Amino acid sequence: MRRALLSLILCLILVHPVEARLNVVATLPWIGDVAQQIANDQISLTTLIKPNQDPHTVEAKPSMILAARKADLLLYNGLDLEIGYLPLIIESSKNPKLMPGHAGNFDCSRFIRVIERPTAVDRSMGDVHPLGNPHYHLSPGNVLRVAEGMADALAQMDPAHADLYRANFERFELRLREEKNRWDALPLRGKKFIAYHKMFEYLAAEFGFQLVGYVEPKPGIPPSAADLERLMESMKDQRVDAILTTSYQGKRESKSLSERSGVKIIVVPHDVGSTKGAQDWFSFMDEVLASLQ
Repeated sequence: MRRALLSLILCLILVHPVEARLNVVATLPWIGDVAQQIANDQISLTTLIKPNQDPHTVEAKPSMILAARKADLLLYNGLDLEIGYLPLIIESSKNPKLMPGHAGNFDCSRFIRVIERPTAVDRSMGDVHPLGNPHYHLSPGNVLRVAEGMADALAQMDPAHADLYRANFERFELRLREEKNRWDALPLRGKKFIAYHKMFEYLAAEFGFQLVGYVEPKPGIPPSAADLERLMESMKDQRVDAILTTSYQGKRESKSLSERSGVKIIVVPHDVGSTKGAQDWFSFMDEVLASLQ
């Protein structure tokens, strides 16, 4: 009986061979979500960063290195957002597929239109990103370009399912364009916000609101009492609609400024999974834009 059962299992495997899925590692939740929407169940996905983490302060862990060691494809934000941990992960993984210049190394930022790229950088400027603002996941236009790049990369790595990846991208594109029409109708144009960090510039550019000041005096530098006083003075003539922050950035300082100025504070979702309702990139953007109204 046992031998017959083994023979039956072997026959089933030969008739219906198990397809090997690509092992894909994504650094950030939004990247993993877009990849999953393009690939469905053709990939085995590991996301390194949890939705409640500050992506600026992540440290490499052995589990991340192990995931990278097994990966066929590494998807990451780029623009040095992962500079504190990703180079160590890639080097320690000893995985030649993931080395820069190889097919398994996928820098999402190669496909976007970068803003705020400084011409010169020094320490006096604070924690400035020398390659440009890395928070482009709040830009529908840029995310669409990233999704297309992912579909092409997956199709090249897995030609047997190339049609699937490209068809899923077309569905993604159609949904995004439909949602963008709805989002564009939201009453955001002309609004004025103070932001804790330079997080919302791509969002402002696409949806027509203004960022008229920052709680941080310089990127990555917490404000002093004197900094907050100066900001309050500048806010008096601005008619600011709200102060924007995230769950991991400057909530205490932003709350203090809100209480003293009378301007409401909005804690904006920062990534897929950062709130219960933000279960994919589309619902994440729904929550982001709804919070600003």
